[in-house]
Amino acid sequence: MEVLRFGMVIGIREDRLDEYRALHADDHPGVRDLLSAANIRNFSIFFERLPDGSSYLFGYYEYHGSDFEADMAYLDAEPRNREWIEMTAPMQIPLPGEKAWKVMEEVYHNG
Repeated sequence: MEVLRFGMVIGIREDRLDEYRALHADDHPGVRDLLSAANIRNFSIFFERLPDGSSYLFGYYEYHGSDFEADMAYLDAEPRNREWIEMTAPMQIPLPGEKAWKVMEEVYHNG
């Protein structure tokens, strides 16, 4: 089975950053179990404030399943995942032309 790797980027509202961090804290269950059920592993989110003052989140995850489309459809249909997205989306600022996280092009992987 080939592992698929995804990098993503999205802006974050500075005034919502603490709330966003709290939702993703180790003691908050969030949707971790749903991600695992959809064969998503090593999901990580990083924060960076750029010199121009804008703030961004970078996300990374690996897909370890055999039917990516079906697993993403499962997540899309899962009510708790929808609630999670409805809760976190107002904290984020999509890049121009995007509605949510922008999936990035993989340039290099040392595997």
